[in-house]
Amino acid sequence: MNYFSSDFKLGILGGGQLGKMLLTDTRKFDIQTYVLDPSDEAPCKIGSNKFFQGDLMDFDTVYNFGKQVDVLTFEIEHVNVAALEKLETEGIKVYPSPKTLNLIQNKGTQKDFYAKNNIPTADYKRFESLNDLKLAVENEVVTMPFVWKSTEGGYDGNGVKVIRTAESFNGLPEVQCIAETMVPFKNELAVIVTRNPSGEIKTYPVVEMEFHPEANQVEYVICPARIDDAVADKARAIALQVSEHFNHVGLLAVEMFQTEDDEILVNEVAPRPHNSGHYSIEASYTSQFEQHLRAILDLPLGNTDSKAAGIMVNLVGAEGYSGNVVYQNIEKILGLNGVTPHIYGKKQTRPFRKMGHVTIVNEDIAEARRIAEEVKNTIKVISI
Repeated sequence: MNYFSSDFKLGILGGGQLGKMLLTDTRKFDIQTYVLDPSDEAPCKIGSNKFFQGDLMDFDTVYNFGKQVDVLTFEIEHVNVAALEKLETEGIKVYPSPKTLNLIQNKGTQKDFYAKNNIPTADYKRFESLNDLKLAVENEVVTMPFVWKSTEGGYDGNGVKVIRTAESFNGLPEVQCIAETMVPFKNELAVIVTRNPSGEIKTYPVVEMEFHPEANQVEYVICPARIDDAVADKARAIALQVSEHFNHVGLLAVEMFQTEDDEILVNEVAPRPHNSGHYSIEASYTSQFEQHLRAILDLPLGNTDSKAAGIMVNLVGAEGYSGNVVYQNIEKILGLNGVTPHIYGKKQTRPFRKMGHVTIVNEDIAEARRIAEEVKNTIKVISI
């Protein structure tokens, strides 16, 4: 099939920043794109060939949108899987497949999948409701501290909370959840694995993630991770094992813990371009977004090596500010060596909302990390 400068249509479910960055590469290749998103102000609206506003969880909306395209992908997991399954039976190519998405959408199902396939992960218990979990704590079936996770609907640190006391339950929703054993770890790592329908597989280097302690969001992604080669090799091998069992097409971001004794435990996965791969736009020979396109279109996969060390700094809304966004001091960071800001196009900021990111590229990873700290301390995402 001719994808380039042709009648071929790629559909993207979700019009947020991941879709916007994917559109940079579809425009580079002159591939037609249709985008569906609930918001009329979605970042993807200005970059797609056709934009449709609609509910991603509504069967008819997703099905009717999918019938207009040749290949369908998504930038967010919260989509109607039944509609994707019907589209697939009618000949529309959906990547990653509804089968893969079904295993990943629910974190409880995802954890069961790891246990069934002998993939190392933290111990956990599933509960149908918050009340059932509270009873398990009262009966000492579950002991504090532990990590509470909503099985569905979580994103950017939402849906996850460390439970240390009975008061920690306050404000949590009455939903299906899991209680996960807290893992003493040195580092949080991630590996992106890419696979095309022909079976070609490549992995990106292991990255290290530093999280904001309050918001549970990634603040820095560091590539390559500052870990021993033996640990990096183990992480990549486990990521490949996860990829093989999911048998996915496209990108699979595998988030992991490096424990105090250098074991690797899988935390969770995302079947799409991921925050942990944003550094690749400037620092890699092939960005994760171009690679996702190559994979879902069954084209040869690109070189995943890095040209230089890369660090990504997340730009999130500052605490105490909500309203029309202002990127304070952005001109100052533009004067720093190797710095490239990415602004996602969200007009309204609020505390901890992802508004953009900044990539720092340098031959010396220590210098890149120093500049990243300077960037973090200089630019502020505030409101008028």
